[in-house]
Amino acid sequence: MTTLSNLRPHRGIALVLGSALVLAACASTPPPNERMAVATAAVAHAAAAGGPEFAPVEMRMARDKLQRATVAMTGKDHATADSLAEQAQLDAQLAEAKAESAKARKAADAVSEGSRVLREELDRKAK
Repeated sequence: MTTLSNLRPHRGIALVLGSALVLAACASTPPPNERMAVATAAVAHAAAAGGPEFAPVEMRMARDKLQRATVAMTGKDHATADSLAEQAQLDAQLAEAKAESAKARKAADAVSEGSRVLREELDRKAK
């Protein structure tokens, strides 16, 4: 015979397990607002690093995805917003890396050219 007192311990266990599952789900995925903030910062950082000049395609993709993520967030489509924000962050990081690489290549070329000019000058004076 099942009595109310027999059900209470099971209900308590179910409540504890349910709470644990909810907390675990919240801990594993950052809130969409946080992901949006990180993506926005990544796009701004890439732009400041020269992304629009040295990686225009990646910057355009990052900005487009961030804008689409904002629209999805406004429409309460958090899964889409989260996914697009993550993609925007990755595109921005790629744009920044390409920009930094291009600037380093330009600097190396300038050093190389300076060395060449100096060698020519030394050769001319040696004659």
